[in-house]
This record gives sequence, C-alpha cells and structure tokens, in this order.
Amino acid sequence: MEQAEGDRAYPARPWVAVGALVRRGSELLVVRRGHPPSQGVYTVPGGAVRTGERLVDAVRREVAEETGLRVEVGPLAWAGERIDRDDAGRIRYHYVILDYVTRPVGGMLRAGDDAPEVRWVSPDELGRLPLTEGLLEVVAGAPSWP
Repeated sequence: MEQAEGDRAYPARPWVAVGALVRRGSELLVVRRGHPPSQGVYTVPGGAVRTGERLVDAVRREVAEETGLRVEVGPLAWAGERIDRDDAGRIRYHYVILDYVTRPVGGMLRAGDDAPEVRWVSPDELGRLPLTEGLLEVVAGAPSWP
C-alpha cells in the first residue's frame, strides 16, 4: 500500500528529506520549526522530497516555501538519518536526510509555511540557539563553496 503524503508519524518506510545550508558570508540561515519532530528548535530550511521531484528541485522549493529566498544548490554537505522513537520504543519519525550547501540568488526573506521564524545567525549565535541534533557538526564539516 502506498504511504500517504501526510503519514509522516509512525511511517511504513523512511521519508527522504533535504536541507539547505544557506550562507551569506559567515552567517547561516536558520528557521524555527513549526511542526514535529523538533518543533520549536532551530535548523536549516528543508523538508520531504515529493514523489518524482529531483533532490535539487526539492531543496529550491523548500527554501522558497520556508524563507522566501531563491537559492543556487551546490555540493552535498551531509547525508544521514534521524530516527525518533516514542515512549514504547516504536518509530515515530524516520527521515533519511541530504543537506546541501547553497547560496541565495534572490527573493525576499520572510517566514514561510511551516517555519514561524527565519533569520540569519553568526557562528557564535548559532551555538547559543536550541538546534536540531547534530546541526553544529554538519555546519562545521560542510564543504566551502564560492
């Protein structure tokens, strides 16, 4: 049976998701998550890939939806997964995530559909925010891109 788009909690299979490390000089664009998992914490813009959608197109779409910006997509920065279990040990969320280095090329910064806050942060400020698990390591290990 095909998994419905909204069936992200307690999935029949992992979801493929993308993220965008959007840089402006030394600053990084972050969004505050508006929905579970990790609701209320900061992360990079991103979300689930739609059936038939290329990864780079999903990155562009998610950044535009959540931040109002258009981006050019560069190299892959990180590939991993997030698995969240409930109190009974059942898998509540399972995402395979591909984060890409990107740069803004247009648009107007604004909070979007499921990100109630979006902002540029310095490296020092990033370390003081409540972040999704492992984000600091992903940012630190990301390749540079002109």
